[in-house]
Amino acid sequence: MKKIGELLVEQGKLSERDVERALLAQSEMGEMFGQVLVKLGLVSELDFANVLSTQIDIPLLSASDYPEEPVQLDALAQDFMFSHHVVPLAKSDAGVSFAAAVPQDPFLAKALRMALDCPVDISLGLESDINRALQLYLQQDESEEDEVFDQFGGQSDDEFIEHLKDLASEAPVIRLVNQIIHRAVDMQASDIHIEPFEDGLHLRYRIDGVLQDHPDPPAANLSAAIASRIKLLSHMNIAEQRLPQDGRIMTRVKGHELDLRVSTIPTVHGESIVMRVLDRESIRLSLPDMGFSEDTLSKYQDLLARPHGVLLVTGPTGSGKTTTLYASLASLDSDRLKIITVEDPVEYQLQGVNQIQVQAQIELTFARALRAILRQDPDIIMIGEMRDTETAQIGVQSALTGHLVLSTLHTNTAAGAITRLEDMGVERYLITSSVNGVLAQRLVRTLCSHCKEEVPLGSADMEASGIAAFLEPGQKTVYQAVGCEHCMHTGYSGRTSIHELFPLDDEMHRVIMMGADATTLHAAARRQGMYTLYEDGLRKVAKGLTSMEEVLRVTQDQSDDVVEDVAAVESLDVEQAVI
Repeated sequence: MKKIGELLVEQGKLSERDVERALLAQSEMGEMFGQVLVKLGLVSELDFANVLSTQIDIPLLSASDYPEEPVQLDALAQDFMFSHHVVPLAKSDAGVSFAAAVPQDPFLAKALRMALDCPVDISLGLESDINRALQLYLQQDESEEDEVFDQFGGQSDDEFIEHLKDLASEAPVIRLVNQIIHRAVDMQASDIHIEPFEDGLHLRYRIDGVLQDHPDPPAANLSAAIASRIKLLSHMNIAEQRLPQDGRIMTRVKGHELDLRVSTIPTVHGESIVMRVLDRESIRLSLPDMGFSEDTLSKYQDLLARPHGVLLVTGPTGSGKTTTLYASLASLDSDRLKIITVEDPVEYQLQGVNQIQVQAQIELTFARALRAILRQDPDIIMIGEMRDTETAQIGVQSALTGHLVLSTLHTNTAAGAITRLEDMGVERYLITSSVNGVLAQRLVRTLCSHCKEEVPLGSADMEASGIAAFLEPGQKTVYQAVGCEHCMHTGYSGRTSIHELFPLDDEMHRVIMMGADATTLHAAARRQGMYTLYEDGLRKVAKGLTSMEEVLRVTQDQSDDVVEDVAAVESLDVEQAVI
């Protein structure tokens, strides 16, 4: 029997190189070869299923072959069906027919026969079709729970809470919460939002930085039960529904080690829950894979190689600052260097790095941890965030005493970090003596390789946007988003970074000491050759990695009148601007 990869190559669905990539990814992901191919976007789910059906000689079902109502089998647990992606299609005196994503699994057929004590017939089904069929069981369970909630009236608070605990431990609610988390992994979502409103419970996932509604949210009457289940898992106080709470869930889903950071806040319609999904296996800890342009990466690595000083990464929440710092630490030699971090929270554990978790409840703050770190003879210190004056001043003093200090700061531009440090009480002469450079970062969505569409650029468009300087000779086209089944009709799949690197050289030291504000510092850095976030985004548009619309969405504050701004920078006299 030919291997599945050989059949796909023969049919022109894959190249030999694609098969090698998939096999390498399979060894890292630990999943079945077909699942890896689909997740990597090398083949569609339907194409793979057709080839698999031919290989194993089991018919492939269409969406119309699934029943409109769930087939009830009392002897078969729903948890088993969900975990093994199998759903009953029909039952008769001759036996029961099933659809399964992996029908060739001998354990599956044996388990079904033992559970039902009758013959079974298993056909091949698309995982997406099977999941839709399984949703019917959840919807049926939700309707049954309506009756349970009707019994809550007239009970005391203690009795109500006990009912919530009982309900949160019931199989329907457990399955529903598990499905919500599993779906986040399937869609590669970074956050799960469960929000109660007057018109019902809303379920949204943040995918590639953009919130997307889920078409089938849980029933509104299950809001309290879902909240209770999640609070139990994250070790929160289930009885407290009037105050915000934070917790953490460590779990394993489909071979992925997940760390869920859970936050609840009380609203007028119930508790709103957000779960930040940290997939430890998906983090990229390689600087070249972080989306740096070649010149920016080279300059950043030069700053990282310095023996002492402060190197800051700035940007809003969710812009990948911490991941960039992790990748920076991973590029250093932890065997020869003593590396200590202070974080809140510790998102990923790094080999050979001493990581400290801030704990405010026992007064282990950034500042207190930093003072203790200096007695540990470190070479490199990473501060999760410079939040207050004391932390910033200790970080600067640490750099002045011979340590390399990496940290993040919340500012919109790289130059704005300088004035932010001054606002936090750090003198300008200390800034020029200690800060090596500032990297501003944003994340932009990358175009789906399956459906992106080439569009022509007119002369007026090129001049107005400023992209002409970054196009290859003779290039007059860029790409735009379209949307297909591979990218859930968004036009985008995955994200990459755009950067703005502000190195503090002698010229910048002079401008800072003259008392320049953030705008003047930014303009002076432009004159020294710094690419802005918007311009770095244009470079990626020119290469076909993302679209102009996506860059404008992320850098709206920098894209206005870009051509006039370039002309102004070229003629800028820094000393006159400061005066």
